[in-house]
Amino acid sequence: MSNTKLPTAPKGVTTKRRKYNGIPLSAGMILVALGVVYGDIGTSPMYTLKAIMADNGGLTTMGQDTVLGALSLIIWTLTLITTIKYVLVAMKADNHNEGGIFALYSLVRRCGKWLIFPAMIGGAALLADGILTPAVTVTTAIEGLRTIDTFYAIIGTNQNIVVAITIIILCVLFAVQRAGTSAIGKAFGPIMTVWFLFLGITGLLNVGLDLNVFRAFNPLRGICFLFDGSINAAGLMVLGNVFLCTTGAEALYSDMGHVGKPNIYATWPFVKLCLILNYLGQGAWILANRGNAALAATPDLNPFFHIVPENLRFVEVVLSALASIIASQALITGSYSIVSEAIHLNLMPHMKINFPSQTKGQIYIPMVNTIMWVACVFVVLLFRSSSHMEAAYGLAITVTMLMTTVLLYTYISRLWHRRGLAIVFALFFGAIELTFFFSSLTKFFHGGYFTVLMATLIFIVMYVWRRGTAIEHTQSVYLPVNKYIDQLRSLRNDNDYPIIADNLVFLTNDSSPDKLDRDILYSILDKRPKRARAYYFLNVMVTDEPNTHEFIVNNYDTDFLFKIQLRLGFRVNQRVNTYLYQIVADLVNSGQLAPQEHRYSIYREHSNVGDFRFCLIRKVLTPETEISGFNRRVMELKYMIRHVCGSPARWYGLENSSIIFEYVPLFARTKRQHKLTRVPVANAVATPAPASSGAMKHVEVPMQEPEDDDIFADKMKSDAVANAEEVESAVIGGDTASFRPLRVDEEYEEEEEDAPGENS
Repeated sequence: MSNTKLPTAPKGVTTKRRKYNGIPLSAGMILVALGVVYGDIGTSPMYTLKAIMADNGGLTTMGQDTVLGALSLIIWTLTLITTIKYVLVAMKADNHNEGGIFALYSLVRRCGKWLIFPAMIGGAALLADGILTPAVTVTTAIEGLRTIDTFYAIIGTNQNIVVAITIIILCVLFAVQRAGTSAIGKAFGPIMTVWFLFLGITGLLNVGLDLNVFRAFNPLRGICFLFDGSINAAGLMVLGNVFLCTTGAEALYSDMGHVGKPNIYATWPFVKLCLILNYLGQGAWILANRGNAALAATPDLNPFFHIVPENLRFVEVVLSALASIIASQALITGSYSIVSEAIHLNLMPHMKINFPSQTKGQIYIPMVNTIMWVACVFVVLLFRSSSHMEAAYGLAITVTMLMTTVLLYTYISRLWHRRGLAIVFALFFGAIELTFFFSSLTKFFHGGYFTVLMATLIFIVMYVWRRGTAIEHTQSVYLPVNKYIDQLRSLRNDNDYPIIADNLVFLTNDSSPDKLDRDILYSILDKRPKRARAYYFLNVMVTDEPNTHEFIVNNYDTDFLFKIQLRLGFRVNQRVNTYLYQIVADLVNSGQLAPQEHRYSIYREHSNVGDFRFCLIRKVLTPETEISGFNRRVMELKYMIRHVCGSPARWYGLENSSIIFEYVPLFARTKRQHKLTRVPVANAVATPAPASSGAMKHVEVPMQEPEDDDIFADKMKSDAVANAEEVESAVIGGDTASFRPLRVDEEYEEEEEDAPGENS
């Protein structure tokens, strides 16, 4: 048996590894970073001080100590959470220049099996926040039209008009996502550059109204404000509003792979300066106008819009609307990254991923885009006004930040080997974020329940998919191919069976060179034998490198049987049929496969590669499947989710290929079946079976329902062993039949990592 890499590689297939250094610093990508990354945090001045002022009694109650204290909390929240935690610490914990909570989990997962839970909780909460952000930011901007007399005469207090405009904008935003992050970023980048300059300049022009606002840089101002009830009517609960200033911090980390780490480092100081100047300008305006009774009587007063002269307010509202659209973009692109990483970690079902540009890191997931589109429109219709949406805003992201802190603690202590620093980091940021979390909990019944519900639903999907995968892996049996070569050779030469294809291809999750899933061999030999000139068992492995195009082949010392591992980078479109044609052509050219000449063709030069047929095997539950009640519900939900996400034919670009779909029972062992007793024809009345005719003779090991602390797999090992023992006594090659359970904490080394296959 050979396990040989082919001596020559077809065009487009490389064998040399290239290190992915990420997206470099450039003027163009700086512009893209401004347009993609900072939209969420860049629109926070639109509502942060407004919310703080409203919860403290309005404009007339905002004394100097109150304003300075609020500004101090905002400044130091931006500094501690965004700058130190995310820009300086989290962005160093990158996985091949990819960021986000799942990229972080992939680095630390070997340090503890339990870490999968904070990863799933944090990822679910971030995706839920990504659904709410577009709705709240766009609605806030459109409501700003009411500050202009001309538009107020049209809109007035009619919220239906605001809702309609918001929905139209959201529909357009999600519709253009297929163009790609790079194209969108280049379009949005100049707008965001103007936006941040506008924030900084308008803030700077208003700072002169009261220079005392610079005293807010003293952190003691914020601490005194937080605990002094005489100047802070909201108490600690004010932190729920203060936290709004940093809700886009997680997007910096998640979008790192889209724009490149150096470009975020280069742009963040500029962005932070503009944000702080605008907050200071709003604070100075509040101090200068706190005695204005007419302004205080204005419904839903927002200092962000009032710091701009009325003759320029239309420009401000237009810019705000555009910035809000771009803020939504930051969460949308971040959601693509999160889902993509979750798929590779087997936490979510395989979905079609498009790469609409040549820029590294740019992805588009149609299904995610559609779900977020529908959900955002639903949020707008449910809450209708920004004030109601703000109550739900920020709660989910505090959960994500807490989970990120847990994972960063593990990363610093175990991978950086700085346990003391890790403890200080966890205690400091954990205390801050827990305070923000409990403060945000006060918003639960005012809208926060929605984000909690959305996060819970997403978590359930992840839990079901991961646990279901663990259950499936306990029943996976892999058999040695060598034991079946003689049968396969005889079938290939058996004229009693028609040839169904020159090349019959099976997709498999198994990456081992010498074994196959029992279901594949059963499909070829037992389930109406399938005769072909050549058989291929294809395993698609997604590598950590972005642009890998290579393969490994094992021919088992035959000229008709090939186990192929196709290694594709995580940014490469998985057009399996195209790559397979190249591989077969190379096998023919190298003499490992006989030419498959075509007698008839429309082309002048006949191809030496024959036709292909793909056989896709999918697991299904049957009524006879022996499985406990809870695990059965898990598997039913998983297969329901799988059905919604579509067929592997679409994932691997096989839509226009010749495909055979086969469905096999999930488990090898089935429920006990009673033995039938034959009765003579003369005895028409059925008689009870004798006591000796009970269940069929075989050893049964009941399925043990796993507990939550088993991390999906540990408590299922007994089922796996029992299944392997039963199979060993029933199949050819059973003495060496292999069972491979799911190892949740495995290191996912390159040679052992499986691609999400059709059985998942």
